Amino acid sequence: MIGLCTDSSAQLPPELAARFDVEIVPVIVSMDGHEYLEGVDLDADEFYRRLALQPRPEVSTASPSSGQFALAYDQLVERGASEILSIHVGSGLAGIINAARLGARQIPVPIRHVDTGQASFGVGCSVWGAAQALAAGADLDEAAAEAERVAASVGHVLIAGEPALMEKAGMLESVAGLETAVLSLVQAEIKVLDRCLDVDDAITMMARRIIEWMPGRQVNVGIGIADRDGWRLSLALERLIAVEPRVREIVRYRIGPSIGGRTGLGTADAFFYPV
Repeated sequence: MIGLCTDSSAQLPPELAARFDVEIVPVIVSMDGHEYLEGVDLDADEFYRRLALQPRPEVSTASPSSGQFALAYDQLVERGASEILSIHVGSGLAGIINAARLGARQIPVPIRHVDTGQASFGVGCSVWGAAQALAAGADLDEAAAEAERVAASVGHVLIAGEPALMEKAGMLESVAGLETAVLSLVQAEIKVLDRCLDVDDAITMMARRIIEWMPGRQVNVGIGIADRDGWRLSLALERLIAVEPRVREIVRYRIGPSIGGRTGLGTADAFFYPV
């Protein structure tokens, strides 16, 4: 058995984590100096409830410790893993994969780490692709290669609920006119794809971008929202792309605290990759 591990910044939804028995190591999220484990003692709903308070809390994140990774790997071994594939956010964006490598030193089975170069559910897409490869009989090298292939081919569209937070985080140089723009974050680079009239127009443009991006083969799509007010946006986007025969599967995920602190309330996005 090959065990799968990632960290919570991958935004992997419970549906996929349970389907493929993925071990998720929580990122540390700080709100006004109080530390929480993402998805353990701070979920998306509670995070956005607090983020909406005035004065607004200060939010920061920190990598899991090497000890947290060692514990996760031990748990996979206890479940029968003879090898482990550990897939994470790009090393240029966070130090998570370094902690993962340190945590692997005392584990008595081979562990392969994949630096995706991606963030958020772009990492989740790599986990998804590798998990499907393993389910189809891939060995460790083949599954790692699939994770790397997905990371290099993933696409992304985003409506940022609060562009000012992205500017504060150094992700945007200016927020002028970006309240209803369609953006893209791939390989740590933000691009402005379309400037839209309103949110409904932005959802239409997001769907168009996904459909135009599709190559000749099928794609998997993950649609994410921040706070629950975004469900209307995600459902509208899902309706527009679900009729496309090249879409193999759509999953929904929440944009959790480790990402939402930089994108804010009202954010909706989608990651997609060829299968």
